[in-house]
Amino acid sequence: MDIQQIIFQFVGGLGIFLFGLKYMGDGLQRSAGDNLRDILNKFTSTPFRAVLAGIVVTVLIQSSSGTTVLTVGLVSAGFMKLKQAIGIIMGANIGTTITAFIIGFDIGGYSLPILAVGAMLLFFFKRPFVNSMGQVVFGFGALFYGLELMGEGLAPLEDLQVFTDAMVTLSNNPILGVISGTLFTFMLQSSSATIGILQELYSHGSITLEAALPVLFGSNIGTTITAILAAIGASVAAKRTSASHVIFNISGTVIVLLLLSPFTNLVSFLSVQFGLNAAMQIAFAHGMFNVFNVLVQMWFISQIAAIVTKIVPGDDALIEYDSSHLDYSLIQTAPSIALNQAKLEIEQMGEFVVEEFNSMFKYYKKQDEKSRTDTLQLEEVVNKIDVHLTEYLMLISVEDLPLQNSAEHAQLVDVTKYLERIGDHSENIIKNIQEAVKANKKHNKNYNKEDKVFFDEDLVRLFELVEQNIKEAITSFSTDNYSLAGKVLKREKEVNKLEDDIRSKFIERLNKGIGLPSDGILFVDIVSNLERMSDHSTKIVKHTLGMRYPFQKQSKVPKHGYIKEVTDGTESS
Repeated sequence: MDIQQIIFQFVGGLGIFLFGLKYMGDGLQRSAGDNLRDILNKFTSTPFRAVLAGIVVTVLIQSSSGTTVLTVGLVSAGFMKLKQAIGIIMGANIGTTITAFIIGFDIGGYSLPILAVGAMLLFFFKRPFVNSMGQVVFGFGALFYGLELMGEGLAPLEDLQVFTDAMVTLSNNPILGVISGTLFTFMLQSSSATIGILQELYSHGSITLEAALPVLFGSNIGTTITAILAAIGASVAAKRTSASHVIFNISGTVIVLLLLSPFTNLVSFLSVQFGLNAAMQIAFAHGMFNVFNVLVQMWFISQIAAIVTKIVPGDDALIEYDSSHLDYSLIQTAPSIALNQAKLEIEQMGEFVVEEFNSMFKYYKKQDEKSRTDTLQLEEVVNKIDVHLTEYLMLISVEDLPLQNSAEHAQLVDVTKYLERIGDHSENIIKNIQEAVKANKKHNKNYNKEDKVFFDEDLVRLFELVEQNIKEAITSFSTDNYSLAGKVLKREKEVNKLEDDIRSKFIERLNKGIGLPSDGILFVDIVSNLERMSDHSTKIVKHTLGMRYPFQKQSKVPKHGYIKEVTDGTESS
């Protein structure tokens, strides 16, 4: 083979290998569904359990980087503490070794039949779960087929003097090997790919064990780039999580490099004792390296947390979420009490919705990055609570409930959805403002941060009215305060009138050539989102007053004469 054929076969094999790895991981993730985040969220009460959770999730999705990104997201949203996240990252490093062990089983000769089975499961069955399994099998086959192509492409390299000299240099200079492994993994965005290539090189005798091990250690450092990228623009806590990943992997590499000779001898000894093939030797070395690092460093999680807290200063307590309200053991034993717990969770959800609105309003006034980030993080929390609450309420619905409790259950389901939609509208407004800023920068070269888009006194007043409606609607529902509910219904008229006035004035300005047409669309969208938020607030207070399910609170409705003035026909979804 000439050099061009070697490169083409290697690059093509690498591409198929990476595709197979990604496709297999995606299939596993689809099969597991939302359980992955739940595993990380629920089973991390102790460092040992956090490590186990990291191992399980990484084995399921075949990607330590994927587990790390999920963890950064949970920390960023306030669902996980830094110490829990560090434990998960340690576990992810162990879980990712399973890929090397899979590669160690020499079944490349069966890769094409495996691909055929995967294709049949994908194309001849309609059930989603079977299709997901087909994706896993097809990815598994592609992984081994890519390895076979890479191996054939790499085989002639041992006859090239330049390559032989490079391998001798790596054998004599472990630090250079670590740097090579780091850079190669950084470029491929996959430590599994780097290890797979190492296994092929070592299997063909193109590289010695002494040269391969430092490259193997470097691959662990290279994989941290994914966590770093995931933390960009995230909360301080998420950045600390990413930093802890880097510190853990670098520390582990330094420790094992200091013990490189005895470590190499141990790998050679085990290889002889267990009759391991070359690829499996690399897999064992990878597994031993990560297990050893976790066993050493898991006792220092608090110290690692303290170090990254100093490296990344700032307040990481953006969101404090109390997940203790939803007690699933109460659903069958005392469903009425479970409903009370759900109402407590709705109160907490309401607090987050108000906080999200406030952050979004700050972004409108200041258009600063922190307010935007805070809003999006709070929206993630609101969505998470919505999922948990809906699941909890659906489980309660299966139980036999008295008529009054059934009405209350229906109320809680509705109010949960109204709050979630208010949060969605806050996110929509953030996006509208961002688009307007981009459009203004494009059309106005002199645009700077001091120029605020859409700053309008009437719009500020609309923001304030809607904010008041949201706060008072949530308080009225939580405390059964009918006076506040009445005020919300009365204020809704003012909101609707102001909305009409703002639309008319802005259209008039556009007709006079003031502003951009794109601004008009985005401005109207913001006004519409605010009006819908107020509508959802009125729906919440109607539950307070018993107007949605009157058989529960019939005695409360006649006390408010102004209620008749508000009809369902004025509401929008």
